[in-house]
Amino acid sequence: MDWPKGEFDWNRARAFLATADEGSFSGAARVLGTTQPTIGRQVTALEEELDVVLFERVGRGLSLTPTGLELVEPLRAMAEAAQRFSRIATGQALSLDGPICISAGEVTAIHILPPIVAEIRALHPGIHIEIVATNQVSDLGRREADIAVRSFRPAELELVSRKVREDTAYLYATPEYLHSIGDPTDLDALSQAEFVAFDETDVFMKGLNAMGLRLSPQSFPWICANQQVQWALITQGSGVGVMMEAVGDADDRVVRVLPELLRFPVAMWLTSHREVKTSRRVRVVFDMLAERLSAPARQ
Repeated sequence: MDWPKGEFDWNRARAFLATADEGSFSGAARVLGTTQPTIGRQVTALEEELDVVLFERVGRGLSLTPTGLELVEPLRAMAEAAQRFSRIATGQALSLDGPICISAGEVTAIHILPPIVAEIRALHPGIHIEIVATNQVSDLGRREADIAVRSFRPAELELVSRKVREDTAYLYATPEYLHSIGDPTDLDALSQAEFVAFDETDVFMKGLNAMGLRLSPQSFPWICANQQVQWALITQGSGVGVMMEAVGDADDRVVRVLPELLRFPVAMWLTSHREVKTSRRVRVVFDMLAERLSAPARQ
């Protein structure tokens, strides 16, 4: 693009355009909120700069010269483009309308996020929210989500994160199931129970054994990666399983199992890509999520 070498004075151009539209310096002054002498000086300075005559006097008004007629239309296009530029810039700066995608684990997505995102939508109805309920880690770099709710702090330098709360998870079971295995009161007795596992790996078993249980692969006849299915198995009395206290304590079908001995800290981190967080929409949703998710930790 070839840029003009001289400085373009937009005030002079606005004075010329307003005068052409209003037919007088006084009319242009009213439109632009200035004085008639100021408009006259600006138009005269533009004529001198361009070495042309833009207006000729007709009675008490002004009329464009042939040169003025040639110049006014390109200038009008410039003015319209400037107005459009300003509207777009203002819209980008102020509008929150548009989509946003939030990725979260199944329990968080189902039991914790709904009232929060409902509040966000009530305050900002132009925001359209997609929730991806998955226990897999969404790739924020590939824009699989704008914001992720995770149980760990990301290591990637291009991601920004904020720890919003520290929860606790416990083992839960129905009173009927616990009664069927003798209402265990210690770890040895609980080691005779059947457990609901996340998958076929022995990570969960090793973690429980490190806390004092004595479990084997035969202790896990129930295996499912879907947390809602796990919870359904637990609440119907199939065995013992782990759940966040905010969900488990709210369900009167189950009780904590040896809570004094078995508890699991669960951190919650909000994460977003550094570039995406420059979006005002993402910042607003990120900050509202952080505030609402942090609230239980402050109680």
